[in-house]
Amino acid sequence: VQLVESGGGLVQAGGSLRLSCSASGSIRRINRMGWYRQAPGKEREWVADITVDGIIRYRGSVKGRFTISRDNANNMVYLQMNSLEPEDTAVYYCKAWQPYQPDSWGQGTLVTVSS
Repeated sequence: VQLVESGGGLVQAGGSLRLSCSASGSIRRINRMGWYRQAPGKEREWVADITVDGIIRYRGSVKGRFTISRDNANNMVYLQMNSLEPEDTAVYYCKAWQPYQPDSWGQGTLVTVSS
């Protein structure tokens, strides 16, 4: 599975960005997709994920501000980020889960939120 993220950039605090992740390759068995992020000097952390059946989970600090969605027909997953805060500054990574296969990661897209 190959994952390619896009949509990162520089935004002021309070602004919005929409990240996209496109999946290709052996995607038939993907059962969950999600987003992680890694801020400078910190470990990578889980942000949100969505199953093929539409079950969604969010990290507490982004709940109510971020929305994850999935387009199964086009093998896409999105992360709408509103009310962005400087603490959201990080490289955002897309991840795909498949049974009995290693997890797949994208290359990341940088989100910078200025105060």
